[in-house]
Amino acid sequence: MQTLETVIVTGYAKAPQGTSMYEMYKHAGIVLEVDLKEHKIIGAEFTFVTELTKNYFQKLLIGYCLQDGVEPLIARIQSFYFAPSQQAIIVALQAAVQRYWDNVKQMNT
Repeated sequence: MQTLETVIVTGYAKAPQGTSMYEMYKHAGIVLEVDLKEHKIIGAEFTFVTELTKNYFQKLLIGYCLQDGVEPLIARIQSFYFAPSQQAIIVALQAAVQRYWDNVKQMNT
């Protein structure tokens, strides 16, 4: 069996009503693959409707080191993603990052 050096972590938030995200999924979801040694995001998927948005968010997040805190990543989203679902995406991201650190802490104790 292959040794893994990454983990998958998810976060969800309610999508804003009246958006295509809400109509299709009801929730905004983020799935991150994170390197356990460097705490960097190496893969990311989202419950966006369009491929363009999914690809754009990968550019926003992949390579980011979670040790730098979630605030700069949130500021990046606020600066480059102007859509009704912005806040839902931020909440989902915060949930995923918090879940990551909670589990990393638990693994190290």
